Amino acid sequence: MYQDYLAKDAAVAGVKAPTIEDMSKKLIARVDEGRHVLDVGQQPLAIAGLAITLVHTKSTLVLDITNTTAADLAYLVVTAPAPNMTSCGAAPALALDVMVLRKGARVQRVECGFRDGMSIVVTRAETVELPPLSVFYVAQVPPMLVGIEDRIARAHRGPTTNEPCSTIVSQAARSGLERGEIGWRDLVDFYARHRCQTYQFPSLYRAFTADGQRSLPAVSPGM
Repeated sequence: MYQDYLAKDAAVAGVKAPTIEDMSKKLIARVDEGRHVLDVGQQPLAIAGLAITLVHTKSTLVLDITNTTAADLAYLVVTAPAPNMTSCGAAPALALDVMVLRKGARVQRVECGFRDGMSIVVTRAETVELPPLSVFYVAQVPPMLVGIEDRIARAHRGPTTNEPCSTIVSQAARSGLERGEIGWRDLVDFYARHRCQTYQFPSLYRAFTADGQRSLPAVSPGM
């Protein structure tokens, strides 16, 4: 059944159907856990395969994010305003894809309403290189399923499909994220290999660290 899904979904995506062996390969990941303070007009911050700058557009602070790699990426940029403000979620959002950043692509993401003296602090950046069918899969995943905060997720505009994915986060995944036992990379790695319309993230799943590390599809015991 899993192989049939790969073939069917590849046909819809217009890409070559991968084998199960192809889908079982380790995905190249990058992470930067440093604390970086960005000011408007500062030179681009180059981390995790991304170039990130902060710009002032009308009444908002906007993060400009560019994919500098030779691959399509799933990407995560975790930020906080400085000084801290609770009203950033009220700033008008710019529509963008918060899940996938194509090779050479650039997006602009509203961070907060603008005030003099404000900076944005990048506290974490992660990327995962995606093969063609994985781009199709990850692009359809609602951001909340991989732990992206509401302030950022609200701007997401993914592809329109005949089979939308559920936006319900399982209690096991939610608890694992809150406790730090499950990370963004684990969730993205799973959805890069599984259609979210059919498969639910198993709480014991972790990102592949070697080719062929486990059998696919990955399902919870008893399912």
